[in-house]
Amino acid sequence: MEYVFELDVSGKVEGVVETLLQLHRASCLDKLGDQTAMITAILQSRLARTSFDKNRFQSVSEKLHMECKAEMVTPLVTNPGHVCITDTNLYFQPLNGYPKPMVQITLHDVRRIYKRRHGLMPLGLEVFCTEDDLCSDVYLKFYERQDRDDLYFYIATYLEHHVAERTAEGYTLQWQRGLLSNYQYLLHLNTLADRSCNDLSQYPVFPWVIGDYSSSELDLSNPGTFRDLSKPVGALNKERLERLLTRYQEMPEPKFMYGSHYSSPGYVLFYLVRIAPEYMLCLQNGRFDNADRMFNSIAETWKNCLDGATDFKELIPEFYGDDVSFLVNSLKLDLGKRQGGQMVDDVELPPWARSEYHLGSPEDFLQKSRDALESDYVSEHLHEWIDLVFGYKQKGRDAVGAHNVFHPLTYEGGVDLNSIEDPDEKVAMLTQILEFGQTPKQLFVTPHPRRITPKFKSLSQPSRYNASTADTPGEESFEDLTEESRTLAWSNITRLQLHEQHRIHKEAVTGIAVSRSGSSVFTTSQDSTLKMFSKESKMLQRSISFSNMALSSCLLLPGDATVVSSSWDNNVYFYSIAFGRRQDTLMGHDDAVSKICWHDNRLYSASWDSTVKVWSGVPAEMPGSRRHQFDLLAELEHDVSVDTISLSAASTLLVSGTKEGTVTIWDLTAATILHQIPCHSGTVCDTAFSPDSRHVLSAGADGCLNVVDVQTGMLISSMTSEEPQRCFLWDGNSVLSGSQSGELLVWDLLGGKIRERIQGHTGAVTCMWMNDQCSSVITGGEDRQLMFWKLQY
Repeated sequence: MEYVFELDVSGKVEGVVETLLQLHRASCLDKLGDQTAMITAILQSRLARTSFDKNRFQSVSEKLHMECKAEMVTPLVTNPGHVCITDTNLYFQPLNGYPKPMVQITLHDVRRIYKRRHGLMPLGLEVFCTEDDLCSDVYLKFYERQDRDDLYFYIATYLEHHVAERTAEGYTLQWQRGLLSNYQYLLHLNTLADRSCNDLSQYPVFPWVIGDYSSSELDLSNPGTFRDLSKPVGALNKERLERLLTRYQEMPEPKFMYGSHYSSPGYVLFYLVRIAPEYMLCLQNGRFDNADRMFNSIAETWKNCLDGATDFKELIPEFYGDDVSFLVNSLKLDLGKRQGGQMVDDVELPPWARSEYHLGSPEDFLQKSRDALESDYVSEHLHEWIDLVFGYKQKGRDAVGAHNVFHPLTYEGGVDLNSIEDPDEKVAMLTQILEFGQTPKQLFVTPHPRRITPKFKSLSQPSRYNASTADTPGEESFEDLTEESRTLAWSNITRLQLHEQHRIHKEAVTGIAVSRSGSSVFTTSQDSTLKMFSKESKMLQRSISFSNMALSSCLLLPGDATVVSSSWDNNVYFYSIAFGRRQDTLMGHDDAVSKICWHDNRLYSASWDSTVKVWSGVPAEMPGSRRHQFDLLAELEHDVSVDTISLSAASTLLVSGTKEGTVTIWDLTAATILHQIPCHSGTVCDTAFSPDSRHVLSAGADGCLNVVDVQTGMLISSMTSEEPQRCFLWDGNSVLSGSQSGELLVWDLLGGKIRERIQGHTGAVTCMWMNDQCSSVITGGEDRQLMFWKLQY
């Protein structure tokens, strides 16, 4: 047959033909080692003749830091090209312009970076711009280890401890306490153990957790529904295990129990053939597998893993995700005809996977699989499986005792490739290792701790810390968990202890905002500066001044890329953290802006010009791009200057407090007043809705704390102290307030008394911030100090 190809780019035909002829000559060489050597030489020669195109930089002011040759790793294919890193971006320019002429990642977006072992060599680097995603944004493989390490060091330094390379122990602690789901925890362990979706030889491995694929209902309260997680797949069937052990005992050294692995490129593509047929065809020389050996049915596959002489495979993360496409033959592929005569089509699902409309619902199958993974039973036993795959039972005597011994080539360091001198033998050995399956990097050398799963929950009477903050978080119970840790924290709020303090401003601190990771703290002050302080390095990282007037408050926009500050010069300033410069100014008022709030692309600004204004608008993403127009949606008129505002949880209500002591509750959907309550004899210093939005608390210069019922507008309780309370935090029952004298007061609203006085600042406490779990607090004061407090349980 003859094939005709047409190139997208004109005038390149000669170059392409020349390369094809070179590659053809290489493929005709007798020895595999010689073929590989010639192809490598052709590639290196092409890379040496080209360099990174600096016209591709996002900005003319970017400073080049380093440039080197590398390959972008994707499943089964690595794409050679040039890597370049500047002070703001990481670029990869593929030699062949595929899949696009340039891959660009903004350094500020990077959340996690990992050094990788690729093809058994420490040359890989994987970059994630998300916290919990399965797939990374780019996976690079370098030709020189030094290049990889230099690039890693540069990105890590740029992140300024913002995102340190996470440790397995840190994730374990979060998982134990219920802050990570089982799914998220397994994803993180896979990532730490060098598993990546871009590398089929080291694809993330997940356990079979369900052992029942025949019942019409799936009973997650019955332990019999589940697979025994303390045993590898090969040891689940007693008779098969006995046969394997007999063979193992008769085998010469090095012995192994299982001739095939639980994760290999072939197994991954067995599961994914319907969405990645080209990979399967590539791996199997242009053919699909025999129709009867395809991934035809979940129950069949499980039965084969239990009974088959050489089938010990585990699952992949897709079985616990929400994309059903790998179970459905939506591409209408011709995958062959089975012995019974039926065509291979969608994967046959267990009887319990059904929706109200039809049997065999893939959505229901994934949902129930995920429910099973997050169930009590799996939460109590998952550590046993982790011991086998990532932990102490992976190697040595403990692995033998657990019947968990695989072929020596599947283990890290199982063979020293550098000691093999024959190039043919070396290539064959590498190919065998990559296709045979690889055991994950060992993360734990001692038994993995259990998850803390309480048998009962009590929100009203929290017991010990461990028992009450952990739960088995299915999707619903994440809220319970956060709720539980908050309840616990607030019941212990009197145990707040000063952790550290820093003086970074020259005048009173007026606002505090903290990045989601908790590492960067942004503060505003009457000294007219916005400052960025690193909690890890305890160093001031930036100091920004927009004008010579005081700044009154600050907040971080979702995504942690932009800080917004309000100023006494009547303006609101938007500052880009990534680009280190002001990217927008909103000149919205005729007098000082006293407080700002943000929700859902709406900015709420309160001012001494006696208005609160509601603006719609997303600030400009890139400096230099067209400034965004902020549209005024509503103007809430007051009689006198407004000193503070706060939003309800759903942002449908707003409460404002004025200089003359009036608290006003506004319905934002209609921009109308619900209630106006004159309840303080002086300025209202701070206001906030309760978490359920049924009550509003206000603190005033008159020393009073007043609770107003949102529905009726009635003042339902009032407590007083001998001095003004300038700011506060509350959970609806207890209040932590900052006094004029610098003390932190803990109030019991129901009991109508002050429970605790905690010595803090030497002048008034002017602003406070608390994390989501309510376990750490930051306060700022007139004494220019920033104080970091932690709950000591």
